[in-house]
Amino acid sequence: MPTSKHPSSFDGAGSVLSTVAGPSDAKPPQSLGVSNPIADRLLDKIPAEQELAAARPFNANKASEYGDASRTPAVGETFKPSTHAATGSTTTEIIANDKVGDGNPPKGENATVDPLDRVRVDPADRHLTTNQGVPVSDNQHSLKAGLRGPTLLEDFVLREKISHFDHERIPERVVHARGSAAHGYFESYDNFSALTRAIPFAKKGKRTPVFLRFSTVAGERGSTDTARDVRGFAVKFYTEEGNWDLVGNNMPVFFIQDAMKFPDLVHAAKPEPHHAMPQAATAHDTFWDFASLSPEIAHMLMWTMSDRAIPRSYRTMQGFGVHTFRLINAQGEARFVKFHWTPMQGTHSLVWDEAVRISGADSDFHRRDLWEAIEAGNFPEWELGLQIFTEEQAASFPFDVLDSTKLIPEELVPLTPVGKMVLDRNPDNFFAETEQVAFCTSHVVPGIDFSNDPLLQGRNFSYQDTQLTRLGGPNFHEIPINSPIVQIQNNQRDGFHRQAINRGRVNYEPNSLGGGVPYQAGPAGFTSFPETIAADKVRGNPELFADHYSQARLFWQSQSTPEQNHIVNAFRFELTRVQTPAVRERVLALLANVDDVLVSRVAEGLGMDVPAPLPLATDAPIPTYPPSPALSLMSRPGVTGIKGRRVAVLIASGVDDKAVKGQYGSLLKDGAVPRMVGNMLGKVKALDGDPIDVEISVEAGPSVMYDAVIVPDGDQAVATLAKNAQVLEFLREQYRHGKPILVFGAGSDLLTKAMIPTTLPDGSDDPGLIMGDAANADAAVAAFKAALAGFRVFARETDPPSV
Repeated sequence: MPTSKHPSSFDGAGSVLSTVAGPSDAKPPQSLGVSNPIADRLLDKIPAEQELAAARPFNANKASEYGDASRTPAVGETFKPSTHAATGSTTTEIIANDKVGDGNPPKGENATVDPLDRVRVDPADRHLTTNQGVPVSDNQHSLKAGLRGPTLLEDFVLREKISHFDHERIPERVVHARGSAAHGYFESYDNFSALTRAIPFAKKGKRTPVFLRFSTVAGERGSTDTARDVRGFAVKFYTEEGNWDLVGNNMPVFFIQDAMKFPDLVHAAKPEPHHAMPQAATAHDTFWDFASLSPEIAHMLMWTMSDRAIPRSYRTMQGFGVHTFRLINAQGEARFVKFHWTPMQGTHSLVWDEAVRISGADSDFHRRDLWEAIEAGNFPEWELGLQIFTEEQAASFPFDVLDSTKLIPEELVPLTPVGKMVLDRNPDNFFAETEQVAFCTSHVVPGIDFSNDPLLQGRNFSYQDTQLTRLGGPNFHEIPINSPIVQIQNNQRDGFHRQAINRGRVNYEPNSLGGGVPYQAGPAGFTSFPETIAADKVRGNPELFADHYSQARLFWQSQSTPEQNHIVNAFRFELTRVQTPAVRERVLALLANVDDVLVSRVAEGLGMDVPAPLPLATDAPIPTYPPSPALSLMSRPGVTGIKGRRVAVLIASGVDDKAVKGQYGSLLKDGAVPRMVGNMLGKVKALDGDPIDVEISVEAGPSVMYDAVIVPDGDQAVATLAKNAQVLEFLREQYRHGKPILVFGAGSDLLTKAMIPTTLPDGSDDPGLIMGDAANADAAVAAFKAALAGFRVFARETDPPSV
């Protein structure tokens, strides 16, 4: 064996080729005895690793973690390796194949956040395979021992197919299980960096991708869209500084003040546990028992018993962030903020009888409306408005801005419009996107911060926690719909369903072996508002939280007469279904603190006397507010006219082809969705002899599916339609639900047959009933469109209905 006073070029090679121990102090070898790309890379990798480790003799940032220095986070130390191989897991990462990639290791990138095109699947010109890619020869039959023999256990194709089918469902959300969603963008109106460093507001015209999920709260995943319920309005902003989830509702307040009560609220509202009824409804004893013993719920009850709880569509629904948040600019200046989404198509609702009938006719009514509008290019839009105020202003309000049962009247703090949101793409796959999307109130970006709202603080924990069970573990952020568009780089590893394959041996910080990366961002990263707090640990609420009724009264007094009528009817319906008299009485006692007229009318509808009011929780004077017009649906008609409104055009043999098609085309031109509705599918012969196709039958498309109806001229057509009781009921429901009706010529005979009055109950003209003829056809259609763009004709309503 040769000896030498000087180390050979391959001294220490054995340690390099091993993963345990090594010389105490020696230069790396120059050779491993062989020469190939992998060995050469290993020779480069080891000394580079050692250089990185030696470059950081100590953690220079440690001193900045204490005392006053810790108030400003330090940027992490980083050290650049001499070769990219130094931070890799393996030297063989340069080996390429169709699965692992092209052998070009990523540099500072996380490919799991690339656009969703990377995971889209299209089967064009492809044969069936198993999940392992094995071609399937026969997808019709299981493998048997003979044509009439037993199925064989070795049939892995059958076992995989059935097993996957058996596990296709994941746990549904405890609340907000029933949902629909769409992709789109948010566009900032201007540069609002003076208000916040949040990047969606950084400059005029800046567009940020969003994914918006609408939902009901109480019902299960298969429940109806049109239940009386709060609607979720959750927006995920995919920003260059991470995902921001603005997780709100279509109502600006909530049932409770503290997250501690959320399980109780949901348990009470859900189906009663002994018989699992009713589904997606609060009209039962347990909810109202809880409500009657929780007077802080009074304000939210006014909202949920109002028309806000049965929106016409997701497109015509407001959204609110509910809680008070903070905006923080680059200078560290903070302001409080509340978020408001206002639909450009107006804020419109269903009436209760209509909502009930829609549930039977089409339980996917809202989901279908959203999908169809986007598919047709009629993109829904909302304007984002901010209520911005200081801590000093907040201290002067007669309510506490940390109380989620309170709102800030717009007359007190007006909205500042900052941008618009447009939904312009439907999901490719409902499960992969709408069902698997995970929203968390704790997902914020630099420039957005929390207030001390105790309900918000609890949600910050709860939303994150629930995804761990529902989506199978801590890696739900790697599901494509949840992944941000910005790089994810951290030292989190492993867990269920991990997809990222992290290079290198380093999964901790601080480190030297990885060159100190990924490093903390310092002031460029998210920083919390440095609020000064000096207080005792305590379980309780501030004094102003004890006012439970002033804003419930504000809401009631701000509603129009029809809206107040609907609130009374809603309370009557819900409480009529309650079986326990003591519960009804407590609810009336709660309402007695809201308004004398309200409680008297509800009590009358229940055949009960008005009880003494519930005791107040405070001796402090109850604030009074002037009515707020902004709280009424009537104040938000929208700006997009009749776009997306559905219009039934009744047809039968003998209709005027030219007139009907002219009306149809005129509606289409303005963005409405007309449908030719007849007794049954097929063709009807027009007056000129040409056939017209019926698009949908009155049976398959009942009245509640439309926003208005056109009744045609033509004696033969009217006579045919008049023989169908479904057509007559169609017209009665259109009238009863306050919808515009355009009638031409002989069509008035159909109204007479349906016993529909031509004037309002008080004898005045009905603004939603437009009578036309050949001479004034254009004017009649114009008047019809104007009525269609507005609200319903609530003046038709009587209790009980007269038609």
